[in-house]
Amino acid sequence: MKHLKAFWKRKGLLWELVKKGIKLKYRRSYLGIIWSFLEPLMTTIVLTVVFGTLLGKGGRDFPLYVLCGRLLYSFYSSSTKSAAKSIRTNASMIKKVYVPKYLYPLSSILYNYVITGISLLVLIPLCIYCRQYPSLHMLYAFIPFALLFILTYGSGMILATVAVFFRDMEYLWDVLLMIIMYTSAIFYTPEKLLKSGYGWILKYNPMYCIIMNFRCAMMGEPLNLQYLLTAAMYGVVLSVIGTYIFYKKQDQFILAI
Repeated sequence: MKHLKAFWKRKGLLWELVKKGIKLKYRRSYLGIIWSFLEPLMTTIVLTVVFGTLLGKGGRDFPLYVLCGRLLYSFYSSSTKSAAKSIRTNASMIKKVYVPKYLYPLSSILYNYVITGISLLVLIPLCIYCRQYPSLHMLYAFIPFALLFILTYGSGMILATVAVFFRDMEYLWDVLLMIIMYTSAIFYTPEKLLKSGYGWILKYNPMYCIIMNFRCAMMGEPLNLQYLLTAAMYGVVLSVIGTYIFYKKQDQFILAI
C-alpha cells in the first residue's frame, strides 16, 4: 500500500512524461499523429499484396488479419525498445533530480500504448471493407489488448534493468524481436504449422496467443481461453520478475549510466 500511495502521488509526473514522449516521437513531423494511421495501413497494403495477392494466400479479410497482428506487434516492439533505453536516455535527469526511476520505462510503454490505442481506429474502415461490421463482440478485443500491456510492462522492466549493465542487450533484443515476429503469425496463416510437430512454437508464444485472440474478437469468433491463460501467465510472471529486479538494482543505475 505504501508503494501504491507513492505511485498515486506521482501520477501527474507520469502523465507529463507520457505527453513528453508523444511530443518527441512526432517532433519535426508534418503528419504528426496522422502517421500512426498511415504507417500501419501502408505496411498492411504491402504485406497484403505480397502474401495475399502474389502468393495467393488469405481471402477478403486477409488485410484485417494482417493489420491486427501488425499493430499489436509494433506496440510490443517499439515499447520494449524504448523501455530498454529509458534509463540511459534520462541519465542526466536521474543524476540531477530525484524521480522514481520506474517512471521512465513505464512512461515509455504508456505513451506507445496511447499511440497504439489511437491507431486502432484505422481498423474501423478496414473492418467495413472486409465485411466485418462493428458489433459488441469486438469489445472482447480489450481483453487481449490489456494482456498485451501487462506482457510489455514485464518485458520492458527486465530490459530496462539489464540494458543498464549490459548495453549489448539492445542489439540482442532486436534479433529476438525478429524471432518473435516470425513466430507470431503476423502475415501468414498458422494452420499448417499448428498441425506439424512445431505447433508448440506458436502455442507457447504469448504474443501469438494475444494476437490470435485479438483477431478472433475483431472477426466475430470466440476467444481461445487457453491462449488467454497462457498470455496472462507470461504477463504476470514477467511483471513480477521485472518489478523485483528493477527494484533491487535501481540504486546501482547511477554507477553504470
